[in-house]
Amino acid sequence: MSLEATARSLVSRLREAGYTALYAGGSVRDMLLGHEPHDYDIATDARPEQVQALFPRTYAVGAHFGVIVVHENDHDFQIATFRSDGAYVDGRRPTEVTFSNPQTDAERRDFTINGLFYDPIAGEVIDYVAGRVDLAARLIRAIGDPVARFREDKLRLLRAVRFAAVLGFEIEPKTWAAVLEHARDIHDVSAERIRDELVKIFLSPARVRGFDLLVESGLMQHVLPEILILRGCEQPPQFHPEGDVFVHTRAMLALLPERVSVPLVFSVLLHDIGKPATYNVDPTGRIRFNGHDKIGATMTEEILTRLRFSRAEIDATVSAVANHMVFKDVKEMRVAKLKRFMARDGFDDELELHRVDCTSSHGMLDNYDFIRAKREEFAAAPLIPPPLVNGHDLMKLGITPGPRFKQILDTVANLQLEGTLTTRDAAIEWIKENI
Repeated sequence: MSLEATARSLVSRLREAGYTALYAGGSVRDMLLGHEPHDYDIATDARPEQVQALFPRTYAVGAHFGVIVVHENDHDFQIATFRSDGAYVDGRRPTEVTFSNPQTDAERRDFTINGLFYDPIAGEVIDYVAGRVDLAARLIRAIGDPVARFREDKLRLLRAVRFAAVLGFEIEPKTWAAVLEHARDIHDVSAERIRDELVKIFLSPARVRGFDLLVESGLMQHVLPEILILRGCEQPPQFHPEGDVFVHTRAMLALLPERVSVPLVFSVLLHDIGKPATYNVDPTGRIRFNGHDKIGATMTEEILTRLRFSRAEIDATVSAVANHMVFKDVKEMRVAKLKRFMARDGFDDELELHRVDCTSSHGMLDNYDFIRAKREEFAAAPLIPPPLVNGHDLMKLGITPGPRFKQILDTVANLQLEGTLTTRDAAIEWIKENI
């Protein structure tokens, strides 16, 4: 059964039990925009305990706020009781909620386009907040007083930018003015929640508009202030005719494909983050950034750790930043070193980083093309094949274990990668003759 059909069946069961039940929020917005919803939230007048009594597999993830997760047909659905919210004292959640009715529930939500309900049985949209008007006008408008909405949950500042970017909407003037006025309040939001919104913005194909709105709103200053320091950091014009590091970084975002990984898009954002700290003009008058890749890698780790990214995401992004200058040397690498370089985890993202880095600046893609040609050349066999010999083989040859073991094995591995040694017997003969 499809996601929507399963959601409709849940609504039907609630109705059959005598309750009101409607689709709510983002799924209604997406349906009206002609997009396939990726989830369906259901709002009802059934209390949490009544929802749990009606469905066999439930999780009380937010029962205090009237939210129960129902697991059905391998999908999870949030079923929330219509409610009104009490005072917000922590800039995130109300101290108490009162169960209410659909109109009151709609009026406590964030933006008009998210305050819509849909009756899937009757096929009717229920709109208490003029959300359909704003959908047609392609506007992000806070419900009621924008300042009050942002004070209730300060993450809504970032959500306004995300919705505007991802949907291609404008932010209504009063709502935008409130974002500008209260951008600094984003500091009150947890790093994890900020990270999640940034990821949604930058994974979107509309990531450049998201970037621009973060800057224009003042939010960038508070969530990724290091990006703004790139402004005015000039680069050698013979290699970067496009402009300063900020312009270069923005241009790279525009060149990325629609679908990107978290390490790729954040390595684009942060690959030159070390340039302002290493800016130097040599005696010939040329601008240089010696060591900006290594300093940038350290800064990237600090930034992503601050934003509570996963260890795997941090390591992959740091590696990309640390290695982005290595691509200039690939034509001079020995085959063994090149194969090891290409065989690393995350290399596909690093290669794409290199492509957009070059394309957005000097336009020279010779190293990129070289790597692609080498991929075809090496495609017939694994880049790093199983070793021809191991430590036991060396001991059988009478070589005493010690630091020399690694040197011998590394040498044989290099000769194997370069095609000089292709069989175990050849490797053993080579050791006998040379060691």
